[in-house]
Amino acid sequence: MAIHFKSITLDDKEAITSFTLQSPYMNCDFSFANMNSWRFLYNSEYAVKEGFLLIRFWIDNNDRPVYMCPVGTGDMAKAIGWLEEDSLAHGHPLWILGVTPEGKEALEKAFPGGFRYIPDRDYFDYIYLRDDLINLTGKRYQSKRNHINKFVKQYRYKYMPITPELVPECLELECKWYRANRTDDDAEELSYERRSLTFALKHAGELGLMGGAICVDRQIVAFSFGAPINRNTFGVHVEKANVAYDGVYSMINREFALYLPERYTYINREEDLGIPGLRQAKQSYYPVILLEKCTAVKKPYTR
Repeated sequence: MAIHFKSITLDDKEAITSFTLQSPYMNCDFSFANMNSWRFLYNSEYAVKEGFLLIRFWIDNNDRPVYMCPVGTGDMAKAIGWLEEDSLAHGHPLWILGVTPEGKEALEKAFPGGFRYIPDRDYFDYIYLRDDLINLTGKRYQSKRNHINKFVKQYRYKYMPITPELVPECLELECKWYRANRTDDDAEELSYERRSLTFALKHAGELGLMGGAICVDRQIVAFSFGAPINRNTFGVHVEKANVAYDGVYSMINREFALYLPERYTYINREEDLGIPGLRQAKQSYYPVILLEKCTAVKKPYTR
C-alpha cells in the first residue's frame, strides 16, 4: 500500500512533535521548526502510518526523494519496506539521511547488513551540556570568560526574550550581517538561510521557537533562537551578532543558554558545514557529543 505523504505545514506541529519529542534522536533535523522553515527548499513531507512518523524530502532539483529514520514503535523492518517501496517507485534506491548511531542501530536490527553507511563530517552535530555553556568553568573556557567580562564592563546591556515586537529589529540586524558577510561563493546559501530565518521569526509562536536578544543603547546587537528537538535536547538554529561589539557572540551564547528551561540538559548547535572558521568556533566550546550523521544506502535484495 502506497504511503500518502503530505506537505509539512504549521498546522502539523502537534502531529509531528508527538513523535519527535519522545524519540531518542538528538539530531537537529528532527526539530519541527527546522523541518518547516526549510520546507521551501526541500518540499518536506510527512506521513503517519501504523505508529511511525515518516519524513520525506527532495534533493537534486526535486528529482530524488530521500528520507529520515522512521520514528515510532512497531515493526521497523516494515516501515523501512514502505520507504523503499516509495523510493523505488520514484526510480531511486532508498537513501536515509542524517542517520545517527541510534538510527544505525535501529536499521541494523531491522535489516542486518542491509545498508551501506556513508558518514559526512561536515554535517556532524555539535552537542553541548547546557551547564557548560552557562558556567564556562575551567581553564579551557578562560578566553570565553574574558570576552564576556570585557563585554559586561564596556557596555550597558539588557537580555530580552524575542517577542513579535522585536522581530523587525532582529531582521534589520540580520540584513546588516548579510551585507557584511556575503560573498559570491556563498550568496545562494545565505539567501536560503535568510528566507528560512525570516519565516521562522515571523511564525515563532506556531513553530514553538524560543529566542533571545541582547540590546545595547536601545539597539539589538545580537539575537539567537531555536526549538526543542526532544525532551532533553534543545536546538539552536540561528545566532547573529554585530561583531563591532567586543565579545558579543560569547555573550549571546551564554545568555541564551542561561534563559533556556532547565529541562534541556543538552544544546545542539548544529553542523559546521565544513566551514573552517565555523568549525573552529564550535570546537572552541568543547562539545560533549560530536554527533555522527550518515547517509544510509539500502543495498538491493539478493537471492
